[in-house]
Amino acid sequence: MKPIVAIVGRPNVGKSTLFNRITRSRDAIVDDLPGVTRDRNFGDARWDDKAFTLVDTGGFAEGDDDAFAPHIRQQVEQAIIDADAIILLLDGKGGISPFDADLIAILRTVDKPAFYVVNKIDGEGQEKALSDFYSLGIDTLFPVSAEHGYGVASFLDELTAGFPEMDAKEERSDAIRIAVVGKPNAGKSSMINAILGEDRLVVSEVAGTTRDSIDSVFHRGDRKYVLVDTAGIRRKGKVSFRLEKFSIIKALRSLERCDVALIIIDADVGISDQDVRVAGYAYDRGCGAIFLLNKWDLVDNRDGKALKRLTEKLRMDAKFLSFAPVTTVSAKTGQRIQRIFPLVDQVYAQYAARITTGQLNKAMDKALTRTEPSLHKGTRLKFYYATQVSTRPPTFVSFVNFPGGVHFSYQRYLINQIREAFSLDKTPVRLLLRQRTGKNPDFLNKKRTPASWKKKRRTKSKR
Repeated sequence: MKPIVAIVGRPNVGKSTLFNRITRSRDAIVDDLPGVTRDRNFGDARWDDKAFTLVDTGGFAEGDDDAFAPHIRQQVEQAIIDADAIILLLDGKGGISPFDADLIAILRTVDKPAFYVVNKIDGEGQEKALSDFYSLGIDTLFPVSAEHGYGVASFLDELTAGFPEMDAKEERSDAIRIAVVGKPNAGKSSMINAILGEDRLVVSEVAGTTRDSIDSVFHRGDRKYVLVDTAGIRRKGKVSFRLEKFSIIKALRSLERCDVALIIIDADVGISDQDVRVAGYAYDRGCGAIFLLNKWDLVDNRDGKALKRLTEKLRMDAKFLSFAPVTTVSAKTGQRIQRIFPLVDQVYAQYAARITTGQLNKAMDKALTRTEPSLHKGTRLKFYYATQVSTRPPTFVSFVNFPGGVHFSYQRYLINQIREAFSLDKTPVRLLLRQRTGKNPDFLNKKRTPASWKKKRRTKSKR
């Protein structure tokens, strides 16, 4: 296991900026407004062949008027418990705060290495600001500038001195990445907490509680999953605050790097236009998808037909995701939570499926024989051969004499035939049409003509 390092400190000292600097990413949202970070945010970091996990936390403040302050303090305390080493970040420009002394008192009760880092020191000339912090009873201080990089390398040398070296190959993960998406207040964070069996994420009835896209690692049997909680995605017209815009952008980017999207829908409210838009974002990014009708414990199902009604509406409004499984759950009661991962495994197995060229072309031949392609400007469309070019999602290329002449309905027919032939009923499938150009190898140059056409040609030749 990689060492875990937690960054703690009072609000607005630059924890997220330091997190992004060390992880060489932009995973944590940074803003001048205090209290931006609420959940623990995990990221992979590496320094001189030493890998570790870095944890960003919310600002620690006692008696804060922010309604989320108690939840944030709980997250900070849990990060300290879980960490192998702790970074206490202090504000070199703002000076000492009573909250700094409170955190130092907490860290002195913990039998773990603690590193006291003074941020916002942009050069040697500003290191005189360190003298005030020695009054807190700290022997060693590390001056850094998280924004500009000053002093960060020297500090990381000290931080990682006792860490084991780890080969880059050891870091590679075959984890299935799962993005949990939906509109605000659908129950995304509650769902992840229910899956993990702990209060990993801050949950509130206030819409917009989650801001960052938070990764949570989860093991089930021999399989590893990464659950990505995302901010609620609202209609563009309703998004006015800059922070919310950043949060939504990060949520959409999370879809781009995930394998399966769990689309959370508030079943008690019903299927809304925004639910369909969110589903469309997942479809556009080529994710596997599963619809979770959450809050099922609140749904009036006295006639036993509520699921049928909601599923029919969902299939009608989101026809483009007709392949996505639908199941009912309740994050609050834990109802049917155990069904989620068998579904995820099924979807991912199809999402990562590889079909041989021979098998694919046999299936294409059958499809072309069953329903012949139309004429294009008086010339019969000819499909020469097809091959799979990538997985996640399964993507195929078919070479045609006139790609532009293939009607979208016929292309959809071929996709459905591929689905049926290879049991790809729970994953997106892409079929790209390309013009065959130049000289190809002999085995590619053969015109794959359906058997029914060959019979017609033989009959004509006899005449």
